[in-house]
Amino acid sequence: MTDINKHEEQKRFRAEATSLWKITFGPLVWAVHFVATYGLTALTCAKGWPLDPLRIGVGVGTVLALAGILWLGWSAWAQWDTLRDREWENDAPTDEDRHQFLGHAAFLLSIISFVGVAYVALPILLFGSCQ
Repeated sequence: MTDINKHEEQKRFRAEATSLWKITFGPLVWAVHFVATYGLTALTCAKGWPLDPLRIGVGVGTVLALAGILWLGWSAWAQWDTLRDREWENDAPTDEDRHQFLGHAAFLLSIISFVGVAYVALPILLFGSCQ
C-alpha cells in the first residue's frame, strides 16, 4: 500500500469514526438529561425543598439539551446530504453511501432524542407539588 492510499484510508476512517460518534451523542444527551432531571427531582421531593429552583434548573437544562440535539441533528442532516443529490436510499457498498447512511441514522436518533428530552421535562414543569 502506498503512502497516498494509506493516508486516504486514515482520512476515511477518521470521518467514519466521527459519524459513529454523532450517532451516540443525541441519545447520550437525552440519557444525561433524564438522569439529572429525575435524580434532582427525587432529591428535591425527598428533602422537601421548594420546587421553583428545580423548575428553573430543569428549564435551563432542557433548553441546553435541546439546543445541543438540534445542533447534532443539523450536522447529521448536512452529512446525510439529501438536498444535493436527492438520493434518499444509501444502500450501495460505497464509502459515500455509508457516510450518508450514518448521517441519516444520526439525524433520526436526534429527532427521537429531541422528543424524549421534551417529554422528560414536561412533568416537572407542569406539576405543582411532589404529592
